[in-house]
Amino acid sequence: MSRLASIPANAAPENERLGADLRTAAGQPLAQRLSSKYWEEHTLLPLAITGDELLVAAGDEVDPTVVDELCWVYDRRVRLVRLPASEIHSAILAAQSSGPELQDIDARGTELELLTPEDEALDDVRALANQAPVIKFVNLMILEALRARSSDIHIESVPDGLRVRYRIDGVLQEISHPPRQYQAAVVSRIKIMAGLNIAERRLAQDGRIRLRLSDRELDLRVSITPTLHGEGVVLRILDRGAGIRDLAELGLSAGVLAGFERLIRQPHGIVLVTGPTGSGKTTTLYGALGRLNRPGVKIVTVEDPVEYQIDGVSQIPVNPKVGLTFAAALRSILRHDPDILMVGEMRDRETAEIAIQAALTGHLVFSTLHTNDAPSGVARMVDMGIEPYLVTATVVGIMAQRLVRLVCDACAEEYHPPSETIAKLERRPVDIPKARFRRGRGCEACAGTGYRGRTGIYELLRVSDEIRSLVLRGASIGELRALAETQGQVSLRAAGWAQASAGVTTVEEVLRVTRDELL
Repeated sequence: MSRLASIPANAAPENERLGADLRTAAGQPLAQRLSSKYWEEHTLLPLAITGDELLVAAGDEVDPTVVDELCWVYDRRVRLVRLPASEIHSAILAAQSSGPELQDIDARGTELELLTPEDEALDDVRALANQAPVIKFVNLMILEALRARSSDIHIESVPDGLRVRYRIDGVLQEISHPPRQYQAAVVSRIKIMAGLNIAERRLAQDGRIRLRLSDRELDLRVSITPTLHGEGVVLRILDRGAGIRDLAELGLSAGVLAGFERLIRQPHGIVLVTGPTGSGKTTTLYGALGRLNRPGVKIVTVEDPVEYQIDGVSQIPVNPKVGLTFAAALRSILRHDPDILMVGEMRDRETAEIAIQAALTGHLVFSTLHTNDAPSGVARMVDMGIEPYLVTATVVGIMAQRLVRLVCDACAEEYHPPSETIAKLERRPVDIPKARFRRGRGCEACAGTGYRGRTGIYELLRVSDEIRSLVLRGASIGELRALAETQGQVSLRAAGWAQASAGVTTVEEVLRVTRDELL
């Protein structure tokens, strides 16, 4: 059978809902006509024979000569179906690890000794972790996460094995289920790559993996935690080749961008960026440093870890194991005559006090806090034990932010949000009749989610004399917020509705990332 005859005219790989059948297919006689090593090497798996066609799951581009081989072995034309490579390898691993049926086991000499997970032979786990199938599975998992623009890989131990999920545009999406027999091997492989202790399974461990992919340098921050059914792993992906983004690229409105630029060009004081984990705070601060970085200015940062390297900036990674904490590093760098400091996070009173001392002595200090909105940043510093008069004397502005997913342009359509959603707009920050709401139907480009990429929404609080007076009087966050809005502050919710009304994101996405009380 010729190569051309082996591929029908419409045989381009398709997306079909066949992922659930992979594990069953891997153990069927159809797959056993060729070795599991063959299927693994080519990232293929036969699913079924329909008429004169062989349906084959393919995770990568397939060499035409391989298709010819399959045509010859199965005496059928071949139709390729595109499925994630990690799912195909998970199915092959599962088939390799499956044992004989109970009725096929000779009962003689089968007395078993029950072992706890701690009794599992360490040498066996290490050997399994270094086997080609496990290495290839972990490598493919990382490569597919990069292709999917994932920021994190979550590998969770569940009763029947592992669950792999990618955080794409801030939302977790389930990818594959490696079998339980390979649970320890996959986790151990990651420990080996990160230089961690594979024998320690009772305590949390943190590490780092450095990789090179073509001309890109990648850092993976590794966090391993013991859970009920085994160890859980989270890999945070940092692409060092991506570089820093300019403030104008981050989605700030014209008014907020102009106000923030005025703040970061102050000769001294503290500028804070607040928001939950993963809201892009560090990216914003890097953008600010990019605007200020020039030969006549000395900039020093203290970070945990250093996420992106900036030419001309002295960047210090903290290392608590040797006593180099945020506070210790700050004390040291104040003697290096810096003009601008960036502290990755104000985690405790000691760090905040040193940052305030730096601001009082003529330095401009950037840092982050974990608060829900800008006015809460002031209250957070007071709660940390900083005297209100020191807060008002040093903090010049606070910007809060969130990340919202962008509507996928490839499948976008106009729509009218449900009436119950519109009812939440009590103050109507946008003109509903003139709004152009859009949503994504879901397509291959966005993996069926309707969203692709993210942008920021922001609220900026400039600490005016009136705000300072309220802080010194011990005013509540609500009073601070009300005064800030009378002075022109646009809340996170209002900024989000402006983006939704322009069709940039959806109403539902704004409601997901903002709080009701921010209206």
